[in-house]
Amino acid sequence: MKEKDQYQPIGVFDSGFGGLTVLKEIVKELPEYDFLYLGDNARAPYGSRSFETVYEYTLQCVKHLFENGCHLVILACNTASAKALRTIQQKDLPKIAPGKRVLGVIRPTTEIIGAHSKSGYVGVLGTQGTVSSGSYLVEIEKFFPDLNVTQEACPMWVPLIENNELDNEGAEYFIKRHINALMSREPKIDAIILGCTHYPLIENKIRKYLSPEVKLLSQGTIVAKGLKDYLHRHPEIEENCSKNKTVNFLTTDLPETFDKAASLFYGQPVKSKHLSL
Repeated sequence: MKEKDQYQPIGVFDSGFGGLTVLKEIVKELPEYDFLYLGDNARAPYGSRSFETVYEYTLQCVKHLFENGCHLVILACNTASAKALRTIQQKDLPKIAPGKRVLGVIRPTTEIIGAHSKSGYVGVLGTQGTVSSGSYLVEIEKFFPDLNVTQEACPMWVPLIENNELDNEGAEYFIKRHINALMSREPKIDAIILGCTHYPLIENKIRKYLSPEVKLLSQGTIVAKGLKDYLHRHPEIEENCSKNKTVNFLTTDLPETFDKAASLFYGQPVKSKHLSL
């Protein structure tokens, strides 16, 4: 039985800022728990990196979160979920932490996408790394083998968001370009997964170029509800998550730089500490 004041937060990891949109929704859904967010901003972005590099970086950060008391870590990063999660779950956890768990953000969305499509045609918008990994195709196939899935890589969207360039013509051009490309390849699409945790910040701009009938699925609320259900179904993990209503932030980059951008994603002021890896 753990002491009441023992710090055992739920870890939330991302290569940078996007995971904060997921953390925000998780904290809303589970406000009583402690959370520790780690952004590997010094080595971001992960999207264009190899499977081996993403795996190496992600495992390093997961280990650090374990060392800081986390028994459960959420990879709130589509690239890490696509390129590293399965290897960590199958290869590393049995050796380094058999009683701990690492979960991703892809499966919760793919488990429900079929219920949101009447036409049987869905789309996925993501980074080049996430799209090229094929993870969404594999996961959707497991749950809804009859769905037709069309993907579109949007390599410029994350840089535009992180550099606060959303209000210029260039941003509109690239958003419109990729939406049109997706819908022109498959006009029957009636549900789209925003397969990057940055994309909720441009959801309104994306909607401008879609029919009102097309549903957009953002990962934050879906992952948050999925995590609540997971903790309910796994009391052996839940009992190792402390509940002091704290949220702490770590970044591998400069805290001042992180805090300024992070507040945009998290929706309120953020005060982080530096982590050297």
